Amino acid sequence: MIIITGAIVAKPESFERLRTLSLEHVHRSRTEDGCQLHSVHVDVENPLRLVFVEHWRDAAAIRKHFADPGARGFVAQASQLAASAPEIAIFDASRIDPGTLSKA
Repeated sequence: MIIITGAIVAKPESFERLRTLSLEHVHRSRTEDGCQLHSVHVDVENPLRLVFVEHWRDAAAIRKHFADPGARGFVAQASQLAASAPEIAIFDASRIDPGTLSKA
């Protein structure tokens, strides 16, 4: 599974537009093959910062997502509304049963 975290800080005057675009992007992304989770949240410590959490089946699915014209358009529009450069981190992960962590 590929996990992506990202964040973008809006200019005060552009927050509502960025929030709307972000929700549209999330809803569109959820329909893509390989998308297991795609969400956006407002940071409770910085109400101008939107945080994204994504889970994708594999690298092929995320490459297809990044090439999608809708995703590329979102990044271009969001970057213009941002107060600073967006953050992104991509991880290759596997699920761990939480019960196994407490065993000695």
